[in-house]
Amino acid sequence: MNFDALIFDMDGTLVDSMPYHEKAWDLMMPELGISVDRFEFFTWSAGLTNKEIFPRLLNRAVGEDELAMLAGRKESLYRECYRDAMSPMHGAVDLLIRAREANIQTALGTAAPPENIELVIGGLDLYEHFPVIVGGADVRNGKPDPEIFLRCAEKMNVTPNRCLVFEDTPAGIEAAFRAGMKCIAITTTLNESQVRALPNTTHLIGVSNHYATDLMSRAF
Repeated sequence: MNFDALIFDMDGTLVDSMPYHEKAWDLMMPELGISVDRFEFFTWSAGLTNKEIFPRLLNRAVGEDELAMLAGRKESLYRECYRDAMSPMHGAVDLLIRAREANIQTALGTAAPPENIELVIGGLDLYEHFPVIVGGADVRNGKPDPEIFLRCAEKMNVTPNRCLVFEDTPAGIEAAFRAGMKCIAITTTLNESQVRALPNTTHLIGVSNHYATDLMSRAF
């Protein structure tokens, strides 16, 4: 099962950053006067853009100015929490190097805003591995809509069925399915049983907690 392109989600997939997003939300919720079921919130919000999250979270329309303020505050908290803890997932960089040596294209497909992409990809010196980056600011719809992944494929001039996606969230795994792409699930957000219980899993070719496994050879 060889592929022409690999598409990586960032948070929870390329880096194990989701706990730091959760911490940022935990710090911000009291500021908003909101109490939520944490598991339910992080399940539905993972993979969405802030412009999709805040209206649903606040249960009302959010204007552009307010959205910019709220999103800026949340992402600033996240960057403060995560800046000194950044590291790539085990085996991820080796896989990216192997892909380049095999002439397989690589792209980043994430709902993250530009500042967070710069923090992680720039901070870990990974830009050389991602000539194609599609972020939350580049699309109208976050995951599970397939727009992010389809834009990546379009930019690489690769048909969707020749792309392999690496994802960790229900929304991201579903987005790969809707895009017509195969997927390997990384178990930072869900365990394997939870991944297998998702409604659409026929596109999954494997589940792993890191990249240094024989499973990854199926990409080549």
